[in-house]
Amino acid sequence: MLLVSYDITNDKKRSRFSKFLKKFGSRLQYSVFELRNSQRVLQNIVGEVECKYKQKFELTDSVYIMQLCEGCKKKVKRYGAAEHQEKEVVCLTDL
Repeated sequence: MLLVSYDITNDKKRSRFSKFLKKFGSRLQYSVFELRNSQRVLQNIVGEVECKYKQKFELTDSVYIMQLCEGCKKKVKRYGAAEHQEKEVVCLTDL
């Protein structure tokens, strides 16, 4: 699992960055995304941040990219609506 958290002050830059992240995963909270965990996805995200976004960041902006191993992923505790995101949905027509 990849987690990306960001705090970008400029609305236009923040919106563009979140649209970019949506291509790779889903939003967990307003500025936190859970992304597919693959080396290719990680390289794409880091490359895009380095080439396209880094030079446009303000001193107050921040982006965190965290890669969690399978062992760490199993230790994540989820509550409320987040609790159901990991579970597979079974459709009655599939039975």
